[in-house]
Formats: sequence, structure tokens, C-alpha cells
Amino acid sequence: MANRVNEAMNEIKRGSVELIGEEKIKELIKKYLETGERFTIKAGFDPTAPDLHLGHTVLLQKLKTFQKHGARVQFLIGDFTAQIGDPTGKNKTRKMLTPEEVAKNAETYKEQVFKILDPELTDVVFNSEWLNKLGAAGIVELATTYTVARMLERDDFEKRYKSNTPIAISEFIYPLLQGYDSVALKSDIEIGGTDQKFNLLMGRHLQKVYNVGKEQSVIMMPLLVGLDGINKMSKSLGNYIGITEDPNTIFAKVLSISDELMWDWYELLSDKSIKEIEKLKEEVKNGKNPKEVKELLAIEIVDRFHGKGAGIKAKENFDKIHKQNKLPDNIPEFDIEPMNIVDALVKTNLVSSKSEGRRHIKGGAVRINQEKISNQDINLEKEKEYILQIGKRKFAKVKVI
Repeated sequence: MANRVNEAMNEIKRGSVELIGEEKIKELIKKYLETGERFTIKAGFDPTAPDLHLGHTVLLQKLKTFQKHGARVQFLIGDFTAQIGDPTGKNKTRKMLTPEEVAKNAETYKEQVFKILDPELTDVVFNSEWLNKLGAAGIVELATTYTVARMLERDDFEKRYKSNTPIAISEFIYPLLQGYDSVALKSDIEIGGTDQKFNLLMGRHLQKVYNVGKEQSVIMMPLLVGLDGINKMSKSLGNYIGITEDPNTIFAKVLSISDELMWDWYELLSDKSIKEIEKLKEEVKNGKNPKEVKELLAIEIVDRFHGKGAGIKAKENFDKIHKQNKLPDNIPEFDIEPMNIVDALVKTNLVSSKSEGRRHIKGGAVRINQEKISNQDINLEKEKEYILQIGKRKFAKVKVI
């Protein structure tokens, strides 16, 4: 029994930065192995954007591991708190979302998370269910459980206070509400990124204040470094891989990361065991091309979000473009009227604006029928077909009618 618990803990601790209440987690796993009684682990996601990227899946992968060892996941969609906005790491007050924006984003989250989590062992919950009922009196009572001085000890609040940058009262309320989620759900464990430590510990504090009868354990995971190899993965920085992106794009983006970063991604994103990863490291050390190992990771990630076999297909397409100078399969097709090449790039969704299109042409990234162009005044003629291309990832087939 002890060996099985230790094996489970080794998997759970893999890649983690900090674990508070480790002995309690061991007890919960041991009880599950002895009696079959499951425990709960909570992870909160504010639906502030309509889609998830690989950075979010670091937590999902760890939740999947916990499910394997006896946990029921409380997948918390913060539809109430999203209207305030998590102030963590922000140097200014966030724009509040409308209930309609939150509801739309939350629906896409529900569709995406079950590409990783077992739906039979996952409860999708919305914190508006209990926070709406809390009411003004309940929120005032909640606010009495923590002092302004303690709140200002939080790093981002302290910096903003010292620099005379405004802090809205609602931002002080946010960590209290996140902590209260753990009271309402009676969570055994909560997981989050290292930037969430203050909020995660608030759950422990409030469970004690409200006499829940437990203090949740806390596990913190690192923030996934993005494609640039420097900053955490973020849509705003453009260094991300969205899990709804097409297989060819995901594959090519994974291959673009550095050899050093690849091992961090293996630890945090791969289903391969620690022993399997160590074997791959040894093979690279003995002369194996790191690109081959990176391809294995890219195939695994593409398969996860697009189904078994999609990764190999993406690799074949990648090789066609990069090694054989051939066109990929399944190029999106468009019927368009005669127009300028810049307008055509926008029309086919290869760029989001004319200025972006001109910039790509000027930089030599645009090809027509696999020939590089530098003239932004080219017109696409009626009754002709063209293959438009930006770089080695974006393609469109157009028929001019």
C-alpha cells in the first residue's frame, strides 16, 4: 500500500513548484485505495477569453493525474468572479466582462476541457450559484475576515499602492470570493499556478474561518513558458498555442520551441512517464537528433486535441512543406471577386488587416503559387486560380470568379 501511495505522490508532484498539506493528500489517496472513497480537487478558471491555450492545460494534465489516483475534479468556471476580473499580476484594474460574454466563453471552456479530463469524474460548477446567494450582507461578512494591511502584503497590490496606481475595492474582494468557493465546495485540494498562491491560501484561511472542518491542501504548478522561450504563454504576447488551432499549426508551433524548453514541456504536458522522458534525454545525449524527440511531443499534443492519427498526418504535411517543398493537404478554398493581393489576404483570413498584409509582403513572407512576391499592387485576375501562402504555415486556395 505504501508503495502505491508513494508512486501516486511521485506522479502528482511531477513538475510542481510547491505543495502545501502533502501528508493530507497522502491520507486521501490511501483512503481511496483502501475504501474506494473519492476526494475532491478544485481548479478555477475565469472565462475571460473564449478559448484555452496549452498554458491552461498544465493544470488540466495534473487534474487528470489526480483523477487517476482517486480525485473527483471540481472544474470551477468563475462566471461571477470573471465579471470582476482576477487582479493577479495586473498593474491596472481589469475591464469587467458582461454576463453575456462570460456565458459564451464558459460554454466553449466546457467543450474543450473534456479533451483531457474524464467527464465521469468531473463536476463542472459555476460560482454564481453560491455567490449570487451570498448577497450584500454575506459579502460584508466575508470582507471582515481579512484586513486591508494583509491584503496589501500581496506583491501586485503592494507595487500598485506604492506607485499610486488605483486599486478598486472589487479587486480586494476577488481573492475573498475565490477563497469562499472552497468553502462552498468543501474542497479537499486546490490547484493553481504559482501566481495564484495568495488566492489559493485564502481558501485554506476561509475554510478555517467558516468551520468547514478541513483546510484544503494546495498544489502550485509553474507557468508554462511560451513559444518565445522567455515569457509565460499568453494570447496577448502572441507566444501561445491554442488547443482549438488546426493540427498543422499546432505541430509546426511545437517544433519551433527550443531544445531546452522542450524538456520543460515534456514534464508539464506529456503523458509519458518520468522514466520514458529520462530515456529520451539519454538518447539525445548519445547523439539522437532533438528534432525527432520534439516531433514525438508535437504528435502527442496534436493527437490529444484532434484525435489519434492527426499528429502523424500533421507531420506528413509539415515534411511536405519543409522538406519536399510541396503543398499541404486540405488547404481552405475561397471563391472571390477580382481584387488586389492585400485585400485577398484579408478576405481569406490569412491576415487580420491590410496593414498586416502589406507588412508580410514587404518582409518577403507572401507567396503566390509558391513564388515569393514583393509587389503589393498585384491584382488577382478573373477566372484564374491561385495558391496564397504566408510563411510555411498559412495557405489559402482562391478561385477568382
